[in-house]
Amino acid sequence: MLKQTITFLGAGSMAEAIISGMCVNKIVPREQIIATNHSNKERLMELEQKYQIHTTQNKHDAIRQSDLIILAMKPKDIKKATDEIKEMLHQDQIIISLLAGISTSFIENALETSNSVIRVMPNTSAMIGQSATTIAGGAHTTKEQLQLVEQLMQAVGTTTIIKEEEMDAYTALAGSGPAFYYYMVEAMEQFVVEKGLDQETSKALLVQTLKGVTEMLAQSPDSPKALREKITSKGGTTEAGLKELEAYQFQQAVISCLEKATEKSNQLRKTIER
Repeated sequence: MLKQTITFLGAGSMAEAIISGMCVNKIVPREQIIATNHSNKERLMELEQKYQIHTTQNKHDAIRQSDLIILAMKPKDIKKATDEIKEMLHQDQIIISLLAGISTSFIENALETSNSVIRVMPNTSAMIGQSATTIAGGAHTTKEQLQLVEQLMQAVGTTTIIKEEEMDAYTALAGSGPAFYYYMVEAMEQFVVEKGLDQETSKALLVQTLKGVTEMLAQSPDSPKALREKITSKGGTTEAGLKELEAYQFQQAVISCLEKATEKSNQLRKTIER
C-alpha cells in the first residue's frame, strides 16, 4: 500500500470510481483517503458510508494533512478552486488534475507555485476498473512522482504516460472513445429490434463478440487489417457487410469523429484558460 494521504477536491462519479478502485485493490488505506466538496453534505456521507473513508467540508484541514491533492471539480470551477487553495499548499505536495481541457501550466500559474502538477485523463470504464488512463507531467514533475501517480491510477485500469501536447488527441481516442463504441453497439441493438430478435440473447452475443475482438487485438501479433481480412471470405456475408460500410465511408467517418473530438478538446482548453 502507498503511505500517502490523498484528498479529493470534488466528489463526483470519476472521483468515486478512483476511490472505489483504491479501496478494492488496497492501493491506499481507507483512513488515508479524504473526500470533500463545496456544499453537498449528503454526497459526502454517501461516500463515507460506502467506502469507510474520511469526508469533510473543511478544505484547509484536508489539504494540510495530504500528500496528494486530486482536482476533481468541474473544469469551469478551476480558477475559483485554485484561488481558494493556493495559500493552503506546502511545497512537497503533488497536484493531480482530472479536469478535461485544463493544462498543467495553467494550474501551475493559477496556483503560483512550483508544486508538481500532473494531468490524468481516465475514461468512464474506470467505474469497473477498466479505464485506459493517460498521464502527463507538468514542468516541475519528477520521474518518481509520475511513477507514484501511475501506481495510484492503476487502481482503475491501465496507465500510459504521454507528452502533454498529445493529450487532446488521446482524449479523443481513449477519453471519449467508449462513447463511440457504444454508439456502434446502439446501431446493432436497433438491428436486433428491427429483426424481432430476443434482446437478452442478442446482448449476450454482442458482449461476448466485443470481448473476443478486444482479446484478439491484445494477443494476436496481426494488425487489425490482417485480422479483418482473415475472416472476410470472398463472396461471403462479412464481405457483403463490409462493402456497405465502405459505401458509407465508415472508416473516414471514424477518423473525422476523432478529429472533431480532438479539435473540441483543444478549443475547450483555450476557452477555459482564456
